Amino acid sequence: MGTAVESANKLQEVNGSVAVKNPTVVFVLGGPGSGKGTQCANIVEHFGYTHLSAGDLLRAEIKSGSENGTMIQNMIKEGKIVPSEVTIKLLQRAMQENGNDKFLIDGFPRNEENRAAFEEVTKIEPAFVLFFDCSEEEMERRLLSRNQGREDDNIETIRKRFKVFLESSLPVIEHYTARGKVRKIDAGKSVEEVFESVKAVFTPKEEKAD
Repeated sequence: MGTAVESANKLQEVNGSVAVKNPTVVFVLGGPGSGKGTQCANIVEHFGYTHLSAGDLLRAEIKSGSENGTMIQNMIKEGKIVPSEVTIKLLQRAMQENGNDKFLIDGFPRNEENRAAFEEVTKIEPAFVLFFDCSEEEMERRLLSRNQGREDDNIETIRKRFKVFLESSLPVIEHYTARGKVRKIDAGKSVEEVFESVKAVFTPKEEKAD
């Protein structure tokens, strides 16, 4: 009995340390080719956020050779989805170790289960969700021009990725839309134009009054 309570207390401490800092968290969502990565780099540079990519953290954990990393690698190899808790713990650790109090979390939550687990485990609700809305035609064009020479191999894969994104991420976007927390960006424009829209979202109202 004692051990369960002790471990629960320890867990509380881990969770609490993120909650105490009361970080500002912005979820960044958008389909493959919507330009999230480029815009995240701009936000980091101009607004002092720390960019955390769920995929990068999982890859780094695998590379580290830790027991956790081996478990993640085996799950991916078997085509299984890494449990939300695993990704959330990596995000929490990165937030604690970073020392900043403003984070862009990119590519997470991927689905409604991720979202509910993140709020449950961290007790953090995002300040808002930055949603890069881009037509499939435009995303396809960008991805194909990025992967020159492999167009035939990739068109099917690309379309599958779009389908997965839409099916799993739309419920997350709908949840936060209902809470007035989605900031939709027209990501079909040029990088510069898109960043102008992004800047308007991140700039406090009082600074906008010229």
